[in-house]
Amino acid sequence: MKPAQMAAAATNIQHLSDRTLPQVPSAVLRPSYDRAGTRIGTVHFGPGAFHRSHQAFYFDRLLERDGNRAICAVSLKTRSVRDALTPQDGLYTLVEIDVVPTVRVIGSIREVLVATEDPTALSRRLSAPDTSLITITVTEKGYCLDGAGGLDFDHPDIVHDLGNPETPRSLVGWLVHGLQLRHERGLAPCLVVSCDNLSDNGTTLRRAVLAFAARRDRALAGWIEEQARFPRTMVDSITPATDTALRSRVAQALGMQDAWPIQREPFAQWVVEETDFAGQPDWASVGVTVSRDVSAYERAKLRLLNGAHSTLAYLGLLAGLETVAQAMAQPALRAFIERLMLEDIEPTLAVPRGEELIAYRQSILRRFENPAMRHQLGQIAWDGSQKLPIRILGTLADAIRAGRPLTRLVLPIAGWMHFLRAQVANNKPIVDPLCEQLTACAKRATGESQHDLAMFLELPGVFAAGLVGSAEFVRTLGGAYDLIARRGPLAAVAP
Repeated sequence: MKPAQMAAAATNIQHLSDRTLPQVPSAVLRPSYDRAGTRIGTVHFGPGAFHRSHQAFYFDRLLERDGNRAICAVSLKTRSVRDALTPQDGLYTLVEIDVVPTVRVIGSIREVLVATEDPTALSRRLSAPDTSLITITVTEKGYCLDGAGGLDFDHPDIVHDLGNPETPRSLVGWLVHGLQLRHERGLAPCLVVSCDNLSDNGTTLRRAVLAFAARRDRALAGWIEEQARFPRTMVDSITPATDTALRSRVAQALGMQDAWPIQREPFAQWVVEETDFAGQPDWASVGVTVSRDVSAYERAKLRLLNGAHSTLAYLGLLAGLETVAQAMAQPALRAFIERLMLEDIEPTLAVPRGEELIAYRQSILRRFENPAMRHQLGQIAWDGSQKLPIRILGTLADAIRAGRPLTRLVLPIAGWMHFLRAQVANNKPIVDPLCEQLTACAKRATGESQHDLAMFLELPGVFAAGLVGSAEFVRTLGGAYDLIARRGPLAAVAP
């Protein structure tokens, strides 16, 4: 084909949009509601892949029952999502990855804004009478917190926002600005729902918002404290990054192009704290769990799901494996993970209904074994110094206090240390906020616990004093470290 013909053909390629949606094959699930008749009632900050695979999916289902729940998706600074979705009228494809995948077009996003480019439009949306809900997925760093978990008033964005309250840069600045506009206009505050993996996310966000508001206006801070609600939440679904294979699969399924399709596993969970807010959605009607004790679900996820994930990552990578499914296909490793969850982690957990733990553990094992999911162990292994304290070390501390065995629980920690050694030995980067300290330790390590353990245990902010001071922990960890060095990870997990 000549260049001119190729250019002409390219212009004839159809893209997903409201106009082309009726042409999508019937095998693809599509919105069953009239998108044109919906109203925007939700502002969401952080429209990345997880939001579009998770909250926007739930709101797509809500719109079948309540036409006032469409989403205005807001990126604080980046334009990529806006540039991809606006020409598509906010439509995009979600693929649920399984042996037989489910392909659906999500229609809940009706508007995409970039805060830095159009602050006036965002201000109007936050202060609109129809807006009753604000949801958030901006990752932990988007909250501008200090080391103690409070608002960092020295953060450049917070400094800017206190001096320029009409054109904020930070999430907290925008939340306070929006709440102030609603207060001035006699409107009720929105329900503000953080969906980030932040411990006590709603309480932490509320504290940051009140601290910022108090610097601006004491009366406003008092109104927010009395009237606004910031429920805690827990969210769960594995969302691999969009890749070329996904784009090709979606183009074939749709018969047209989608600028930014999304994929996730079939499992999705959303737990929202019960709160007395009149304008909240009917969460339960679309499968959201409403509970007074979100922290129990959060703890179960961090320890059972995330703790097992990190264990698979470090031991699996040391065994030369690449994905979670490949690691679970190793009989010794799979059996070890199930024993770890059942005998070592579950005894530290409690949820409102005990049988939920059994079902949750079984669902995790099925998710890990999904052969269609290529969840990279290398990605899970990132940021170990930040993840392990909440995923594994807390469980270890509980086990020490209860006098339970530590043998299995120390293996992921020993695996992490050997993983660091392997990265340095193979000239691969260590992706971690403590990369300099970790690299230095790994370079000096010999593979013998008597020499190496003290260096790793002195890393700042990783191992609590109670663990380092436990002779049993140090002894058992040293034995696991030497066992992996001598026999390898798969032999180390054998019963």
